[in-house]
Amino acid sequence: MIANAARGEAALRVAGEHYVLRPSFAALVAAEEELGPLFALVERAAAGAMKLSEMAVLFWHVIDARPEAVTRESVGEAVVGMGLAEVTPLLRVVLRQILMGR
Repeated sequence: MIANAARGEAALRVAGEHYVLRPSFAALVAAEEELGPLFALVERAAAGAMKLSEMAVLFWHVIDARPEAVTRESVGEAVVGMGLAEVTPLLRVVLRQILMGR
């Protein structure tokens, strides 16, 4: 699947496959249930206090059409494999969608 930058989407590569990060309402509700209020998550990210585990959980929840083979652990490994410098732009895209919508 190809991410559409005009729609505010990004793609995360997990185990050699690209997956679109699309923060739907249902995905964000699920992420919020697990991570707490999204506004607080955005504030932590802005302050440089967002945990790696939070980033991986957020990405896992917002992967569009996520197959069962994509586990939380595989998303976490993908994030670690990319490194913070490469994964931060993806996080910005997702956080922007949370704050501004489509």
